[in-house]
Amino acid sequence: MSITTPAPDQVFTDAFPVHDTDTAPAAAVPTMTAIAAKTGGRVPAAVGRLANSPELLSGFVTLTAIFDTSTLPAVDREIVIMTVATRNGCDLCVAMHTATLRGLHAATELIDAMRAGTEVADPRHAALQRFTHTVMDTAGEVPAVDLTAFLDAGYTARNALDVVLGIGTYTMSTFANRLVRSHASR
Repeated sequence: MSITTPAPDQVFTDAFPVHDTDTAPAAAVPTMTAIAAKTGGRVPAAVGRLANSPELLSGFVTLTAIFDTSTLPAVDREIVIMTVATRNGCDLCVAMHTATLRGLHAATELIDAMRAGTEVADPRHAALQRFTHTVMDTAGEVPAVDLTAFLDAGYTARNALDVVLGIGTYTMSTFANRLVRSHASR
């Protein structure tokens, strides 16, 4: 007897099908319906894949809403998100948040640097980007010199904790999107 090994992509397609509100687990439907209402009536494929875990989908949406109310301005939140997304290799997240930065009228140079994962030119934003990397690199045990540099750039201790909130939220998103193989190009 021979065992057939499915193609790697097929394993993920089978394990994480793209749901709509008719096929999703019942607990995911309210979240999917709310997202569809904000996206012109359609449920993005990535949401359909994440709906395989209603708890993850709901958790991400909830944490995103909380992060959006943090003390960081919108462009700064996107710098945190893009820093996480480029570091974690989530091409879907990079594409989506590039569009968000464009919608916020962020400078082209900032967007290009964020997409490339290179340091941004604006000193304050560069301090935020470096601090975000440092928090991730040290699992939160940021050296005093790095916190001081962040604070000296005009950020606050509360902003530092908001960076942690953003990292947690978007680490979950990038890991989940990579696991279920949600890609910008597919």
